[in-house]
Amino acid sequence: MTQQTIRIGPAAALFLALGLCSGAPSLARAQGAPLVVEVRGVTSNEGKVRVDVCTAATFLKTTCPFSGDAPAVAGTTSVTVGALPPGTYAVQAYHDSNDNGRLDRGAFGIPREGFGFSNDAPVGFKGPSFPRAAFVHGAEAQTITLKLRHFGGASPPAPG
Repeated sequence: MTQQTIRIGPAAALFLALGLCSGAPSLARAQGAPLVVEVRGVTSNEGKVRVDVCTAATFLKTTCPFSGDAPAVAGTTSVTVGALPPGTYAVQAYHDSNDNGRLDRGAFGIPREGFGFSNDAPVGFKGPSFPRAAFVHGAEAQTITLKLRHFGGASPPAPG
């Protein structure tokens, strides 16, 4: 008889230790399911589209616990964030057209690259509220869609 070693990540170990899951099917759910973010309004094939999946405490900050990126595709770019645990989140996304790893801003902090939020949440002077951008992610794979906004020099996509 051979013995197998099963390796689990820290989040799964925590779930097991707290007795919140038992057996392999629940372990898979504890580790999470993919989230696909369809980002519309990408203006060019230059750079990357970056997506952050945030909790209420990290929304509108650079400390969101989950993220992903994909090469920009003019029109719509799909970004997959894998193994997202079930919970309530909000997505913030931007087209990093110069691939410098940050959202470029101009005068008065106005974004120079396209940006957007889950639920196409309305943007005020301080950005959208978490409840307006929030969605529930369960134990199954999920796809959401958002549209980039373009201010301060970011060109909107050509019609058609």
